[in-house]
Amino acid sequence: MRILCQPPVARFRGFFCVTLRRFVGTGLQPFMQLPDTVEIETGDDATGSVIWLHGLGADGHDFEPIVPELALPDDLSLRFVFPHAPVRPVTINGGMSMRAWYDILSLDGEGRADADGIHESSAMLEGLINREIERGVDVGKIVVAGFSQGGAIAIQTAIRTQHRIGGMMALSTYMALPGELEHASARRDLPIFMAHGSFDNVLPMQWGRASADKLIAAGYAVEWHEYPMAHAVCPEEIAAIGMWLSKIYA
Repeated sequence: MRILCQPPVARFRGFFCVTLRRFVGTGLQPFMQLPDTVEIETGDDATGSVIWLHGLGADGHDFEPIVPELALPDDLSLRFVFPHAPVRPVTINGGMSMRAWYDILSLDGEGRADADGIHESSAMLEGLINREIERGVDVGKIVVAGFSQGGAIAIQTAIRTQHRIGGMMALSTYMALPGELEHASARRDLPIFMAHGSFDNVLPMQWGRASADKLIAAGYAVEWHEYPMAHAVCPEEIAAIGMWLSKIYA
């Protein structure tokens, strides 16, 4: 992921990075280990959580610099949870092992994603949602987010979860398993923020737009943004994310 912004100024009051591990029960596996996470809190006693998944080959530190750039209200205390994806071989990269939420089998839009890996990572994200609830965060104050591969997991989880989460944010990504949309159980008034770069040659914007259109056709209200950028984020997008999050947590 390439961040197109100036070096951040530390605006948040609290900052700590921790490695958290825990075994939890899920619908797919009786017990599974949650991914290690990096956490940033913008104040004491967080009242909301944003669980933000990175893209292929990156790690949980990838989006740390964006938090102070969001210009969130000073009195808004959030916990940003940035999990590290498992290390696994990735087919399109010659089988090289790297952090990935799922294997990518080909470069075309259909049949490129490893469904088992997507379901496994979606279960991990469900586990992280459950952990935030156990830590005292109201489920309606939890947002799931992701960039690229991480965004595909955010979409998959947000539309299938039984929890009434507060929102979903999907950046430069697509719906990896569109056939499962018919089984979506999430509330149709779920706030959804999607954004994509018009010059993206990694995941073409048409894939993201088509995914947004599928969600809209299924009854979801999608706030769509596009920017003249490649597979990245830009200052205008960061500002829009900050405003969207401020509305979610108003």
